[in-house]
Amino acid sequence: MTEDAKILGRGRYLRLLARDGWEFVERTRGSGVVGIIAVTQDEDIVLVEQYREPFQKPSVELPAGLVGDAGLEDPLTAAMRELEEETGYTAVRWEFLFSGGSSTGLTTETIAMFLATSLQRSSEGGGDDSEDIIVHVIPLDELDEWLAFKASKGCIIDIKLHMALPIARAALVDAKRRLSRCITPTTLRLPSVMAWLFCTASS
Repeated sequence: MTEDAKILGRGRYLRLLARDGWEFVERTRGSGVVGIIAVTQDEDIVLVEQYREPFQKPSVELPAGLVGDAGLEDPLTAAMRELEEETGYTAVRWEFLFSGGSSTGLTTETIAMFLATSLQRSSEGGGDDSEDIIVHVIPLDELDEWLAFKASKGCIIDIKLHMALPIARAALVDAKRRLSRCITPTTLRLPSVMAWLFCTASS
């Protein structure tokens, strides 16, 4: 628990605290949160949609979850687990992007963001037994329009999505750069997606 803070209330997953007149919340399980920007070889971004009780509406979000929700684990292990649980995808390439407070005036929670590429579908996803997650695979060049459509239908759009867009697009530029560097007579005879996989696996 945060030092010198008065406990105002306890729930199953959260504590409400106060210190120097400031009220805030901390989680009672897990050691942080991970978020995943997952981009496919076909230039799609993988998103999730699930009902969120605070808003009483569905929310469109990046795949995400608690570190330590499945026992002792580091953030990368948690990100790999959450991506597969929620979306059914695994990733060959992982990159840590940054970490920081998720809402520093409200909670002590921190979030670590990862970029996942070279994706492979291993299952339908949908989350664990307590979750009912819809997986969306959306072309990046159609994402702005799609998010506007979902918002018009009453969905909450997670603000982190807007942060993710330039990162996802930069990842595609980098992937194409790697592909152009390793084009050979062998890779030229492969379909474009297979050539992309060949280059990312060998780079």
